[in-house]
Amino acid sequence: MHLIGLDFEKLKYQHNGLYTFCLQLGQRLLQYTQEDEKLLYYLPKDFNVFNGNFEKIPYKWYDRYFFNPPKMDVWHAVHQTGNVWPRKKAKKTILTIHDLNFLFDDRKSSAEKNGLLKEMQQQVDETDVVVAISKFTLQTIHQHIKVPEDKCRIIYQGSEVKEFPGFDAPAYRPVKPFLFSIGMILPKKNFHVLPALLEHNDYELIIAGKQQGDYIKKIEQEAAALGVSDRVKLLGTITDEEKYWYYKNCKAFMFPSIAEGFGAPVVEAMHFGKPVFLSDKTSLPEIGGDAAYYFRSFDKTEMQKVFEAGITHFEQHQPVAAVQQHAKLFSWDTNAKEYMKLYRSMY
Repeated sequence: MHLIGLDFEKLKYQHNGLYTFCLQLGQRLLQYTQEDEKLLYYLPKDFNVFNGNFEKIPYKWYDRYFFNPPKMDVWHAVHQTGNVWPRKKAKKTILTIHDLNFLFDDRKSSAEKNGLLKEMQQQVDETDVVVAISKFTLQTIHQHIKVPEDKCRIIYQGSEVKEFPGFDAPAYRPVKPFLFSIGMILPKKNFHVLPALLEHNDYELIIAGKQQGDYIKKIEQEAAALGVSDRVKLLGTITDEEKYWYYKNCKAFMFPSIAEGFGAPVVEAMHFGKPVFLSDKTSLPEIGGDAAYYFRSFDKTEMQKVFEAGITHFEQHQPVAAVQQHAKLFSWDTNAKEYMKLYRSMY
């Protein structure tokens, strides 16, 4: 029996992209195992969502100091910030690196960044295969970490939006046509540049996501300076039903992030055939491709020009089908199949 272990400890942190990654990968892998394969899931103690043939390794607070799982063929650390690394218990190991966003965080000193890079270099040195979730992420890894090319793989993250066709009761219902964005309310998301897009029109701007720190104040200050505070709605965390409703009903989706390893909300919005407006930074041009419009500057006037031209182009050409087809390139089933293929190549 081939044993494959996965570190899903991050499932204790809901409402972020890594939770979704762990949830979707864990669910999909259960569909693709063979009779001679068994999955070992390192999980939060109270997490009981997965159904299928797997063995649970319950999380314990002291595991970071003494982790003693069964011996296995492959251990997959699904994120570079995991707390456990059972190298002596695994014949082969895989490390998935989602991003090096800490390099773009102005709140961290050079010493802190160098310390994190040193830790990641040690992880990379000790693992057999490094997986990046995009070409951009792999390029960034090579710029800052020494890793042989033949040790690297790219497996794109998937994307899926739950649909609730009968749902029509969001906690906040916009009274005007609206622009939508979603993500953790952090400086790297660059949300504060979006209120400028409300000049010269009557749109509302809906931003959903869990607040961290005081960055939300900067968004509010920009909205106030432009005189559009009454049309900027910061909703906080929303339900899956509400997320579905806002994607389905928005005029356009906005994602001006300056630090993304993948950018799942972009694909989610494209699933609904919406015009998406992205920054041209990090991985976003790779994910949006020719199906998106890009802010190449965050100057207010330049952003307004891109937005107005993009909306006009979309309304004239109606590329809904092409946008939806592009979104299908990034599926969770493909993601899980690629990982299973990789696991099997290692035993």
